[in-house]
Amino acid sequence: MKKVLALGASNSSTSINTLFATYVANQIGGVEVITADWEEMVLPLYSPDLEASAGIPENAKQFKSRIESVDAIVLSLAEYNGMPSAAFKNLWDWTSRIDMKFWANKPMLLMAASPGGRGGAGVLGFVGNLMPHLGGNVIAQFSLPSFHTNFQNGQLINAELNKELKTKIEQFQEVI
Repeated sequence: MKKVLALGASNSSTSINTLFATYVANQIGGVEVITADWEEMVLPLYSPDLEASAGIPENAKQFKSRIESVDAIVLSLAEYNGMPSAAFKNLWDWTSRIDMKFWANKPMLLMAASPGGRGGAGVLGFVGNLMPHLGGNVIAQFSLPSFHTNFQNGQLINAELNKELKTKIEQFQEVI
């Protein structure tokens, strides 16, 4: 059975992006969903000096191993002022020191969810443009605006957005 990593790129315990990534990954048929746990990815703030004195933290190495152990990734990005969350960026910085292509060319469904009307479009564009340089194999992208209006009781209730998401999931599923 194929394994899919669901990663919400926010370390908030109430992250809508973790909720959404897990929801979407569970819509993919015939896969085992592994949800990334931010408690396992706590890292010191990246610094070249810290890397020189202490090396790469074990949590970054474990995250890289987790990526290598799965067949595909569903990543939902949190947007903080148009940028990725500090926790995600820090994880990215440490993991890239192990291997600059740390996403290991795994097929990826790249998403963003936001309480606002733009649906994380800024961070989705920013990260989407960088992914090929980091070994990210983005198959499809999806933006979910107005999360609390469109996603209720564990379901995407907006029919138009749901149809679009199903199309993206189908594209992604064909590759994995």
